[in-house]
Amino acid sequence: MRRFPAEWEPQQGILLCFPHNGKDWPGKYQAVQWAFVEFIKKVTTYEALFLVVADHAQETKVRHMLERAHVNLKQITFIIQKTNRSWMRDSGPIIVKNGTKKEALNFNFNGWAKYNNYTLDKHVPGKLAEVLGVPLTQAKYKGKPVVLEGGAIDVNGKGTLLTSEECLLHPSIQVRNPGFSKADYEAVFHDYLGITNTIWLGDGIRGDDTHGHIDDLCRFVNEDTIVTVIESDKNHPNYAALQDNLKRLQNATLQDGKKPNIVSLPMPGDILFESVNLPASYANFLILNNCVLVPTFNDRNDRVALQILADCFPNREIIGISAIDIIWGFGTLHCLSQQIPK
Repeated sequence: MRRFPAEWEPQQGILLCFPHNGKDWPGKYQAVQWAFVEFIKKVTTYEALFLVVADHAQETKVRHMLERAHVNLKQITFIIQKTNRSWMRDSGPIIVKNGTKKEALNFNFNGWAKYNNYTLDKHVPGKLAEVLGVPLTQAKYKGKPVVLEGGAIDVNGKGTLLTSEECLLHPSIQVRNPGFSKADYEAVFHDYLGITNTIWLGDGIRGDDTHGHIDDLCRFVNEDTIVTVIESDKNHPNYAALQDNLKRLQNATLQDGKKPNIVSLPMPGDILFESVNLPASYANFLILNNCVLVPTFNDRNDRVALQILADCFPNREIIGISAIDIIWGFGTLHCLSQQIPK
């Protein structure tokens, strides 16, 4: 029986991919590279890192940057693999436990059913499985490949999964699996992730390029507690959708029939760049061994969000990482990473 461990369970390491071109961050590529160095430095303080680079030339360049920032290179395994983008949460494999062993699941990344240039990204799951020495399984349902990004789901490791209807069930926008119903998705969740209970939220936040990923909306912080983002301005475009999600969570039950504890996280103020309203969210935090890295946005709610998450994770250090440049790529820390269970 497969089981997708919760993110707070012990980790072997974290998967990241150093950006090798600026297409996801036009005009900010230089700044984003150094933001990545800081991200890497924090990850390697707490655990091992598996770092994808495009080629040996980029590896040499990245090593030099990391050395300048006094990053512990002994914590890093470099993986040579060309990619289209750096969003490992979605193009990388989901690592599950299958009995006592680990298994890498390839959920057939297709550019979020939006972009055509993803053919290089499709090789990431196989490459990581090879490096880890674990079997790779292509996810299928009724004989056909299933598309499911890691950012679309969050689990408590006990049988409950969070996801959104906007991402997985919209009939015409970024349709990952045409014709799929809730029952179809729940069958996939059960077979590949060991899920017995699914909580469906509604819509995602404005500006989300993925069309409703859950890791910008709400996350499990332990097996029975969920943090969910709330917009306080009733006139804001996100207000109604986030209130609807809150009500759904309040009416939801966990796999054991009990109601989850619900904790509210604020939203940062709007971040505009080149007339684009960026999908900044404190819910895009990354849980590490003994630490939680939280995206911050030079906003007055940064400290509020950090304190709320500190209360949620009393036994972990809470560290804010400035994501004001990274968010120009329409995602931050969680979107860029994928945990590897121990």
